[in-house]
Amino acid sequence: MLMESVKLDLPESLYRRLESTAHAMARPLQEVMLHALQMGSPPIWDDAPPEFQVDLAAMDRLNDATLWQIARSRRTSDELVRYDELLQRNQDSLLTDREQLELQSLRKEAERFMLRKAQAAALLKWRGHRVIPV
Repeated sequence: MLMESVKLDLPESLYRRLESTAHAMARPLQEVMLHALQMGSPPIWDDAPPEFQVDLAAMDRLNDATLWQIARSRRTSDELVRYDELLQRNQDSLLTDREQLELQSLRKEAERFMLRKAQAAALLKWRGHRVIPV
């Protein structure tokens, strides 16, 4: 892993708290500081499937109002009904080739939708908003 050096002035109280934590954990101060930075950083999207990463990464630049809109969004009842119909037909092995493709497309869109909602909520929370799941 590549490392970068940064000079950072910390308030003494924060430094002492991190130092005490490092001592209590029997860990190097740098390790505790890195952990604190990682935990306090915006949520990452590296673990998402590769086909969604660019979209999730772009969300870092969205304003709060847009993130709230994504976080509160819902699928339409028509989308949900069609998805359920196709899932049932798939379970019964009745799907045509065209319906198979439609189901795959709807499944990918559902995954994208949920990942975007989760990322929006995580970013809002990181930005200091109180996010209540809907």
